[in-house]
Order: sequence, then C-alpha cells, then structure tokens
Amino acid sequence: MTESFNLDSSKTDVLDTVAEWRQEGRDIALATVVNTWGSSPRPVGSQLAVDRNGAMVGSVSGGCIEGAVIREAIAVMDDRQVRMLEFGVSDEQAWEVGLACGGTVEVFVEPFVGDH
Repeated sequence: MTESFNLDSSKTDVLDTVAEWRQEGRDIALATVVNTWGSSPRPVGSQLAVDRNGAMVGSVSGGCIEGAVIREAIAVMDDRQVRMLEFGVSDEQAWEVGLACGGTVEVFVEPFVGDH
C-alpha cells in the first residue's frame, strides 16, 4: 500500500516566499497555527509571514486575528523572542453573532532575522 502526501500549496507559497525574502536579507517573522479547538477559520499548519516593511504572505485566520498576529510578528522581529498566542471566542459569544459554536486557535510566532 502506497501512502500519498498532499502538501498544501498555500503553505508551500509562504515558505517559498520566506526563503526568497531571507535571500534578499529581509527580517521576517513566521506565524503558524499550531492548535485549534472548536470553530477555527484556518486549519493547523496555516502560516503567515511578515517582513519588517509590512509585506505579508499567507493567512492564519482569514482576517479576524491577523492584525494582532502582525503586531506580535513585528515585536518578535524586534526582540527576537518567540511567542505563543492564543485567541478564542466562547460558545455564548459565538451564538450572539450567529455562529454555531466558539473556538480557540493557538499561533506560534518565530523570528528569522539577520544581524544588525
């Protein structure tokens, strides 16, 4: 029996772009969804890369937490410290805005920066 491996092309695009940016000498922070519970806009493994000038590729949420993740990405590039971020919505909050259930997402943010 042969197992097939299906690589998400959006993840490949993010990593290819990160490699290109690093070759250009850009400082980058890479955010990766590492855990989800309940309802989550993007699956585990989804990634967002941000450079110091604000260029971005990928997504960790489809928009709902991107701003907070981008702010933390900039901080990660500045202090070179990884971050584990957690965002969540309770079932009650979700029901108030018409969603079936709440959820939580954890995002790991790591720096790829050169010497300054």
